[in-house]
Amino acid sequence: MLDFRPHLSINERGHLALGGADLVELAEKYGTPLYVYDEQRIRERYREFRDAFAGYGDVEVCYAYKANTSLAILHILRSEGAGADIVSEGELYLALKVGLSGDKIIFTGNNKSDRELEKAVEAGVIINLDSLHELERLIDIVEAENAEAKVSFRVNPEVSPETHPHLATGLRESKFGIHEDIVLKAYERAMRCSRLNVVGIHMHIGSQITKTEPYEEATRRLFDIIGRLKRELGLELEFADLGGGVGIRYSGEQSYITPAQLAEAILPIIEEKLAEYSLRKPKLLFEPGRYIVGDAGVMLARVYTIKRTPYKKFIGCDAGFNLLIRPAMYGSHHDVVVANKASLAPAEEVTIAGNLCESGDLLAKDRLLPEIEKGDILAFLDAGAYGFVMASQYNSRPRCAEVLVNNGKAELIRYAEDFADLVAKQVVPKRLR
Repeated sequence: MLDFRPHLSINERGHLALGGADLVELAEKYGTPLYVYDEQRIRERYREFRDAFAGYGDVEVCYAYKANTSLAILHILRSEGAGADIVSEGELYLALKVGLSGDKIIFTGNNKSDRELEKAVEAGVIINLDSLHELERLIDIVEAENAEAKVSFRVNPEVSPETHPHLATGLRESKFGIHEDIVLKAYERAMRCSRLNVVGIHMHIGSQITKTEPYEEATRRLFDIIGRLKRELGLELEFADLGGGVGIRYSGEQSYITPAQLAEAILPIIEEKLAEYSLRKPKLLFEPGRYIVGDAGVMLARVYTIKRTPYKKFIGCDAGFNLLIRPAMYGSHHDVVVANKASLAPAEEVTIAGNLCESGDLLAKDRLLPEIEKGDILAFLDAGAYGFVMASQYNSRPRCAEVLVNNGKAELIRYAEDFADLVAKQVVPKRLR
């Protein structure tokens, strides 16, 4: 279970350790539930992605903020030189807060509000347009404000990424992007607006992709469009953004691809297309999120209830899908380790139930684990992406703390909420008091 996760280990006490820090000790010190991240693993995964494409030349990795927006993690990636792929005004606020300049930020959200477009123009970020209607709204804004904006367009390449339907964003019926038959119309309209500087093109076909073939097909289609832009409109773009979506190994059996394998698969296609259309070499952008932070994070929960039914043995813990929604939303698999018994062999099959009043609040089904007792600490692995960032206060349960580990030393990076946080922004009319 740990063989492909070099930042996880079993220490001399038989406890699970992350980045050299004993997770059982962290659970005792900071309480549970608790999210813990390994800083060095985040840096390692970012560098792995960056270095895989270094041979191409001009490449920038724009971390996908939606995967995890903890400020400490954003500062880590900013210090590594990462740009930001953002999808909301809130993520724009965070990118600026950690010190990124506008030219390091690409705003790719769909259904942007007028306010979001205005803030993006003000910040000088690259605005990645998702529809002709959004283009016209942006033109109205820059003309009204006598402002200028850099823009690109998100193309829907109509490629199946062979992933969970909720994670597929490049299908023909997807809500994302502009389809190929009208994308040239979008570029031509933007070029007619003197206040818009058309600089790039973008695609994103999905998330948790474990094969190179969908990327190969989508890359061919994207660069054919780039070639048509030059031939039909005389436009040569500064960059081509190939999105993100590279998956991680959520279990030992699952297939996966590395950034190096992705580079080996698509860079020859890009070189071929550059020659075919006599294109100037554009800068390449990538937007990995899960790949960088996914396996760097662990969620810890404490066991409180052991429940036997005629059909199953349930283990009840102090976390639910309010803190880790992926199993309920996607049917996702997270390996589970009994952190204080990490060296023990499996002894029984159990299902781990969360503490929410929902029948779907099952964090792990039918898992072989050591015999579990009240007080044991469960570690849900690969929880660094789409974990805390998707957390809620459902069932009036405050969200938990977050801790960052760096070379064996732990630091608190988010305080746990308390009950006052449940009502902090609420107002009760005087007539109801």
